[in-house]
Amino acid sequence: MQRLAVLSFHTSPLAQPGTGDGGGMNVYVRELSSALARAGVTCDVFTRAWSDDLPGFIDIEPGFRVHHIPAGPLAPVDKEELPGLVGAFTDGVLAAMEKVQASEGTNYEAVHANYWLSGVAGHYLKHELNLPLVSTFHTLDRVKAESGLSEQETLASYRRAEEEAAVIRCSDTVLASCSVEASQIVELYGADPSRLRIVAPGVDHAFFGPGDRSQARRAIGLAEGGPLLLFVGRLQPLKGATVAVRALAEVRQRHRDAQLVMVGGPSGPQGEDEVFRIAELVRELGLASAVTQVPPRPHELLSSYYRAADVVLVPSRSESFGLVALEAAACGTPVVANDVGGLQSLVDPGRTGFLVDGQDPGQFARRVHEILDDPLLAGQLGSGSVLRARRYTWSHAAELLLEIYADLTAGRLVECS
Repeated sequence: MQRLAVLSFHTSPLAQPGTGDGGGMNVYVRELSSALARAGVTCDVFTRAWSDDLPGFIDIEPGFRVHHIPAGPLAPVDKEELPGLVGAFTDGVLAAMEKVQASEGTNYEAVHANYWLSGVAGHYLKHELNLPLVSTFHTLDRVKAESGLSEQETLASYRRAEEEAAVIRCSDTVLASCSVEASQIVELYGADPSRLRIVAPGVDHAFFGPGDRSQARRAIGLAEGGPLLLFVGRLQPLKGATVAVRALAEVRQRHRDAQLVMVGGPSGPQGEDEVFRIAELVRELGLASAVTQVPPRPHELLSSYYRAADVVLVPSRSESFGLVALEAAACGTPVVANDVGGLQSLVDPGRTGFLVDGQDPGQFARRVHEILDDPLLAGQLGSGSVLRARRYTWSHAAELLLEIYADLTAGRLVECS
C-alpha cells in the first residue's frame, strides 16, 4: 500500500474535539492517518472546507495531508443539511484525487470512509475509480434507534439507515472497533461476517499516562483536596451528562466535598437544549458550587484532567467504542460506565472500573462510593486500567489495517448486492 484516500466529510481531523460534531472520530482519523504515514503509507484526508480562509491542503507531517474540499457554504453547516452536500463533496474529492495522481505520479490504492456520509461518497468513488472501499461508521442509526436515540423519527433517519445498509453491502471491508459493534452490524444490517474486521482504536501513551493527582489538579487550577468526578464529552443527550450531575448529587450525600468537572461543549441539534438542561439541573439540585464546566480542551491537554480525577463517569446511552474510557484508563483513573457497546470491551468490572446497567444515577453513585471509600481498591483499579490500556496503540491499529489493505488490493472488488 502506497497511497490511501481517507474520507472525513462532516468533520475535520484538525477540528477541536468536543466542539460541534468533533469528538472521538476526529481523534481516530488524525491518529490513525498519522500512524499509517509513519508506517510508509501516504494518507490524503479529504474533509469539507468550513471556512474561506482555509488553504487547499495542509501538510500535517510527512505522508499525512489534509485536503479542504469546497462543498456548500464556506462556513459551518447544520448536520441536517450535510446530506445535500455529499454530491458536491464527492465531485470535489474525485477532482482532487485525480490532480494528486497526475502531479505526484502515485495512484490511490483504496478509499477509507469514516461515518455514513463519507460512506455515501466512498460508495460512488469505489465504482468510479475501481478501488476497494473500507468503511468505518463510528455510529450507526439503527444502533442509536435501539437506544431510543435515532437522530430523528422521520424520513431523514430512515434514509440514513438505508444509505448505511447500501454502503455496508458494497464495502469490501467494514471495520468495527470491537466484537459488540461487529455483532450489531451483522444483526441490524445483515452484513456479511466474512467482510467484517475488528480494529480497535488506540491511545497515545506519550500523552496519556499515569501521573501525580495533586500536581494535575494544580496544573488545571483545581483544589487539591476532596473527591473529584470527571465527565468528558460532547454535550448532547447521547452522552448522558445529566446522569453525571445526578450521580454527583447522590455521592455528596456521603462525600459532602465531592466535585464534578465537565469538559465539553454543545453538539448536534439538541446540544444547546442539553446545555440548558444541565444548567437547570445543577441549579435545582443546589450544585452550583460543586460543578465546574470547562470548554473543550486540546486533546493532548485532557490527560491532566484524567489524572486529576478520582473517577471518570461515562454514562453514554450508546458508544461504538468509548475513547474517553480508554484515555482515562491509560492515565490510571478508574472508570464507571454504562454497560453498552464498546465500553463493555474497555471496562473490566472489578479490575479497571465498573459497568452500570442503564443510566440510573444511584447505581453510578454506588460504584463511585465503592472506589472513594476503599483506597486499596481504587489503587488496584488504577493499576489494572493502565495495564489494560497498554494493549491499545495506534501503531497496532495501523499494522492491522495494512494487512487488510494488502488483502483488498490483491483481491477482487465486492459487487453491490
